[in-house]
Amino acid sequence: MSLHTPKEIAQLAIQAGVVKSRASFSTLMLLGFMAGAFIATGFLLDLHVINSLPADWGSFGGFLGAAVFPVGLILTVLAGGELLTGNMMLLPMAWFARRISLASVLRNWLWVTLANFLGSVAVAWFFGHMLGMTEGDYLKKTVAIATAKANADFLHAFISGIGCNWLVCLAVWLAFASKDVVGKIFGMWFPVMAFVAIGFQHVVANMFIIPAAIFAGQMSWAEYFPNFIAVFLGNGVGGAIFVGLTYFLAFRPASEQASAAQ
Repeated sequence: MSLHTPKEIAQLAIQAGVVKSRASFSTLMLLGFMAGAFIATGFLLDLHVINSLPADWGSFGGFLGAAVFPVGLILTVLAGGELLTGNMMLLPMAWFARRISLASVLRNWLWVTLANFLGSVAVAWFFGHMLGMTEGDYLKKTVAIATAKANADFLHAFISGIGCNWLVCLAVWLAFASKDVVGKIFGMWFPVMAFVAIGFQHVVANMFIIPAAIFAGQMSWAEYFPNFIAVFLGNGVGGAIFVGLTYFLAFRPASEQASAAQ
């Protein structure tokens, strides 16, 4: 078969979590930076697509932007990257299977969060601010998106974060399902497109769009950090509980079975 079964995916996800937990600091920082830059580039492409569309296109314009955003996750998975939101599923699954410690989960999340932030902010500064790709003709749309995200109250941002990472981690899950590149791309594309079209909040994507508005002098860091906390927590619940724990409990991949996947 060209596909892994859901039960096989659970074993592969656990093993991936184990491997990620053992990555060195330099590996996490390098691959985390790349993943942050990839997600930011996907958002930048989304912004450029929707900015030039006629206003009367309405939600169809938003769909076209959502259709190109998945390039960020596709690059992360296929080219290699450490993305916080995907790791919010993979590391907890390895912990649930008692293959790694909670300290290993938190260590990975800490450094990958920092690295993703650096990669996203680098794209926001160099491409968005210095090259003007989020300013000038694009400034109104940049600020509108960033403001809408930052102005959401804690509860709404938190719940939106859950919905987002439920879909993002399902995209990663479907990437494990396929054994070929085309299948992986299609598996990732639809769930990511869905979360963007719906308007859910992704902590790493927000690391790009809100700083882009800040660099343009339209927002402040004080407006950003409450959003970061709410969306981070929501993404964590969406990935670790709604996908990781759910499928771990459903398929109960035994420790020895996960070990055999090595």
